[in-house]
Amino acid sequence: MTALRDSLAITETDYGAVLLDMEDGNYWNLNHTGVIVVNTLREGGGSADAVTAIRQHYDISPSEAERDVTDLLDQLRQAGILDEQAQ
Repeated sequence: MTALRDSLAITETDYGAVLLDMEDGNYWNLNHTGVIVVNTLREGGGSADAVTAIRQHYDISPSEAERDVTDLLDQLRQAGILDEQAQ
C-alpha cells in the first residue's frame, strides 16, 4: 500500500496546494491534479483510485490519467515522502 508519511501537512491554495514535511521543512508545490492524487492517498486510496478521481474531474483518457498518477507517485517516492509500508 502507498501512503503519505505522517509528518506531511497539505495546505490548499488557489493554484493547487503546498505539501510540507513537518520534520525537515521541505515543501513541494502541487497542481490541482496533484492535489487530487494526494487527497486520494490521504483518504486511504491507491493509485487506481487516484486515476478514477482524476478522470471524474478531467476529460482525459484512462492511459493519460494513469501516466499522470504514476509520474507523480514516482516524484513523491524519489522525494522520500511516501510510506510504502503503511497499512
